[in-house]
Amino acid sequence: MKLGEGVEAAIHCAATLASVDGNSTMPGAALAESFGLSPSYLLKHLNMLCAERILESVPGPAGGYRLARPAESITLLDIVLAIEGREPAFRCGEIRRNGPVKLDASAYVKPCGINAAMLKAERAYRAALAETKLSDIVADYAAEGDPRSYAASCAFVARHQRPQKSSSTPRNPKQM
Repeated sequence: MKLGEGVEAAIHCAATLASVDGNSTMPGAALAESFGLSPSYLLKHLNMLCAERILESVPGPAGGYRLARPAESITLLDIVLAIEGREPAFRCGEIRRNGPVKLDASAYVKPCGINAAMLKAERAYRAALAETKLSDIVADYAAEGDPRSYAASCAFVARHQRPQKSSSTPRNPKQM
C-alpha cells in the first residue's frame, strides 16, 4: 500500500501544531517552510484537515492554523482518512469474471478470496492507525528523538507561533 506524500506532510504539520501554546496559531507558510514544502501544495492538505475538523484556521494578520481538538483525540487514522479519503485502498474490480471464458454469475457465489484477504489487511492497518494518537507521536518524539532535532523544532515553533486574543475567532479554511 502506498500513501500519498500529503499524508506525511499532514501528520508532521498536525504534530507541529500540537506544540503551539494555548490557542496560538502558526501560519501555513511557516509550516511549509519547516518541511521544505511548497505553500500552495501544503495549503491543499491543510484545507482537507480543516474540513475534517482536525485543524482550524484563524483569519487575519495574526492568524494561521491550530488543532481543532486536543491531540489526545486525534488519531493517525483521522489524518490519513482526511487526506486519502474513506474508501478502502484496495477496490476489487471482480476481474476474475473478465477472462476469455465467461461463466454464469452462479460460478462466483463465493466472495473473492483476494478481496477478502485485502480487506482483512485494510482493517488491521486502520485499527493500528486508530490506536495511535497524535499526542503519542509528539510525546515519543520529545522523549526519544535526538535532542538537537527536538530543540530545533521547539525553537521553530516558538519563533513562528502567533498568540490569539480569543478562541472564538471565526474560521477561514483558505488562511495561509
